[in-house]
Amino acid sequence: MLVSSRNLSAWPRLCKMTIMTKICILTPTPDFPERWQEEADRLAALFGDLADFRCWMEAGDLTGYRLVLPLMAWGYQRHTVQWFKALDSWEAQRVPFANAISLIRWNTDKGYLPDLEMAGIPIVPTRITPCLHSDDLSAARAAFGADMLVIKPAISGGAEDTYRLGPNDPVPFSVLEKDMLIQPMMDAIAEVGEFSLFYFAGQFSHAILKRPAKGDFRVQEQFGGAEAPVAPPAPAIALATAVLGVLPVQPLYARVDMVQD
Repeated sequence: MLVSSRNLSAWPRLCKMTIMTKICILTPTPDFPERWQEEADRLAALFGDLADFRCWMEAGDLTGYRLVLPLMAWGYQRHTVQWFKALDSWEAQRVPFANAISLIRWNTDKGYLPDLEMAGIPIVPTRITPCLHSDDLSAARAAFGADMLVIKPAISGGAEDTYRLGPNDPVPFSVLEKDMLIQPMMDAIAEVGEFSLFYFAGQFSHAILKRPAKGDFRVQEQFGGAEAPVAPPAPAIALATAVLGVLPVQPLYARVDMVQD
C-alpha cells in the first residue's frame, strides 16, 4: 500500500489498523534458554505475517492487537514481581488476551490446587509452606504416610527447583525458607507417566503422555523426558471435564495435567 508524503498524518491511524489485524505471541525473558526459538519458528511458519512476537517483559503497547497469546511467556517464575505488574497493567488496559488475565493470574501460583480440592477435584496430596524447613518435610511425611517427597516452588515452570527427597535428604539450599509445595512422590509418574489433556473452546482436542527418563521423575525434555500422543482413559477425560467445570473463568484453551493414583 502506498501513502502520499503529503498525508503523513495518516500514518499513526494506518499503523494502528494494520496491527489490529494481527495477533501477538508473548515470548520468554532474556535469561530463558534459547531452545524456545524453535517453538517460535514453528508458530511463525503457521501464522506468517498475521503474528508478531514480543518478549513479555518488554512488550510495550499491546492494546492495538486483535488477540494476545502468552504461549511462550516463560521465565515468569524468575521475575514474579514484574509478571504480576504486567498482568495488572494489561488487565487495566483491557488488552484482549485469549484467556482472561484473571485466570492467568490465578493459574500462575499453584496455590490454586487447594481451590480445586475444595471444589471436589481430586488432587495430588499437597501441603504449602511459605518458609520451607526440614520440620515441614517431617510433618509432610507423617501426614502423607510416605517417605519419598517431591518439593516444588508455588510459582514454578519447567521443573526448576523441583526436587525428590528421601528421608535422609536435606532441604536444598536454593529453596530453603522459600514458598514451596510438598507432595508425596507418585509412583505412577515413573511407571505410567503424566497425562496432559488439551481443550479448545471447552472441547477435548488431544492428549499426550509424558514420561521421565529412567531413574528420574521430571517429565520435561531438558531432563530427558519424552512425550507421545495417547488415547486418554475415560477417568482422565472425566477428571479434566470436572476441572474445567469449576474454573473461575472458562478458558479459550487449556491443558489439564494429571497422574494416576
